[in-house]
Amino acid sequence: MSVLSVRGLSIDYLTRRGPVHAVRDVSFELEKSETLAIIGESGSGKTTLAVGLIRLSPRGTKVAKGEILYTKNGMTNDIRKLDDDDLREYRWAECAMVFQAALNSFNPVITIWEQFLDTARAHGLNDRRRVHDRAAELLDLVHLDAGRVLPAFPHELSGGMKQRVLIALALMLEPQMVILDEPTTALDILTQRSIIDLLRQLRQRLGFSMIFISHDLSIAAELADRMITMYAGRVVEHARVADMFYRPRHPYSLGLLRAVPRVSGALGSVASIPGSPPDLVRLPKGCTYAARCPYAIDACREADPPLLPVDTPQHEAACIRWQHVAEVLGSDAEIPVAEKLA
Repeated sequence: MSVLSVRGLSIDYLTRRGPVHAVRDVSFELEKSETLAIIGESGSGKTTLAVGLIRLSPRGTKVAKGEILYTKNGMTNDIRKLDDDDLREYRWAECAMVFQAALNSFNPVITIWEQFLDTARAHGLNDRRRVHDRAAELLDLVHLDAGRVLPAFPHELSGGMKQRVLIALALMLEPQMVILDEPTTALDILTQRSIIDLLRQLRQRLGFSMIFISHDLSIAAELADRMITMYAGRVVEHARVADMFYRPRHPYSLGLLRAVPRVSGALGSVASIPGSPPDLVRLPKGCTYAARCPYAIDACREADPPLLPVDTPQHEAACIRWQHVAEVLGSDAEIPVAEKLA
């Protein structure tokens, strides 16, 4: 059963040069208790898509088309059509978001306890004792000492502690869905490891669905059931996590995997993707990845290909050359695909 269904969503930023097509015709389904990872390099539209799902896009942003359908108890609503009261209820009670910069997500002049209390009051919970007990319970779930953390100001906590507090705050109203935008950015490798383990434990215990946005492929592999690759604002590949890592069918996905160093890989085996993403105001004709693609042919520059079913189940790639990519991958035993974290 789908918790979230995104259909043909396109989001533009309005600028003097013209509309920036940041998200283009994106569609996907998020199932109950499932984790969907969205990967891609900076500027591919991941965060724009995430904030669009909760209608927190900045001014000057326009949803050009599409539907965001949220389902609970058999009832489906289009998030784009919710009034202010229903939208407030949806944003934290049904769908919570952990933003990328933990420090910037807190009010620096009030304590962590006051931030929990403000969130609760905004959703009609005014019983201080009940809110305090809930906050303490959640902080315990994320392995923090409530007696130490609740009276503290944000600057008194480390980066990893702030990230854990944000996760606890996101779970306060028992949402059905949680969006995490680069939750391990700027954290050391040991803290990243603990955050990953924590998210896995919380999902198993609480059963929420999760959208995990990252450019770190190994972390996405640790958490995800399915993965989406985004490039120049659109989905170019969609697959189960094992297929994405070991049987990629879009040249961009393959390029991302080749750019990740392996623990067992030979020195110098990492290869970067040449060139830069296209101008999203004036998109080139044909496949937007063709200028950077080593397998492009003339037909690639004629039309932007739709998502096409490939040779593994529940796997689609927006590439007319996906069979050639499969042949290259099959003929190169030393191709450095990303490995999961140990």
